[in-house]
Amino acid sequence: MGNEEYKILLVDDEPDVLEFLSYNLEKEGYQVHTGINGKEAIAMAEKIKPHLIVLDVMMPETDGIEACTEIRKIPGMASTIIIFLTARGEDYSQIAGFDAGADDYVTKPIKPKVLVSRVKALLRRYRNEEEGSDRTEISGITIDKERYIVEKDGITISLPKKEFELLSLLASKPDKVFTRDEIFECVWGNDVIVGDRTIDVHIRKIREKLNITNIKTVKGVGYKFES
Repeated sequence: MGNEEYKILLVDDEPDVLEFLSYNLEKEGYQVHTGINGKEAIAMAEKIKPHLIVLDVMMPETDGIEACTEIRKIPGMASTIIIFLTARGEDYSQIAGFDAGADDYVTKPIKPKVLVSRVKALLRRYRNEEEGSDRTEISGITIDKERYIVEKDGITISLPKKEFELLSLLASKPDKVFTRDEIFECVWGNDVIVGDRTIDVHIRKIREKLNITNIKTVKGVGYKFES
């Protein structure tokens, strides 16, 4: 896909920020749509089905984290890339954001080169995932990378993008121990800074949603999927 085929949704309650970001992304050839609050973000995401959303965290009424959670529930939006804009640096904010289904963070004040670089890298990963789609079956669980769904005991379970990618990674090589660094690099990318508890939060949620004990903690090293 060329840049002109990618749809990007920008959502921020500051018109100056929207104008500034729109200009820099349109200059790269992307189709850019804008919204000014979380409610608009949800409605527009459902309408235009963007490939990538840049979402401000701090907005009135519905904030970015709430909007992200709702967007992930929209059919076909599980694989959409979501980048949060935030002035916060606290660990709890990042964990809450990634738990809601965010893929990356960019802090304000925004440097256009940094944002464009992140957008390009994330869309490149998105394209690679689309081209390399396949299906994994293990221990009664079917992981369909093409449709971004998991099936267990005949029941379809929809996981947020990062939980899905983490499960897919561990299941791709049963019984291999993936170190925490490997997981961060494969699932979040080595240029993305996340809190130390991020992987643990995602693993806990996968275990709960699938009701499985196959994912084992290897203390001081990482995690593995026992077949």
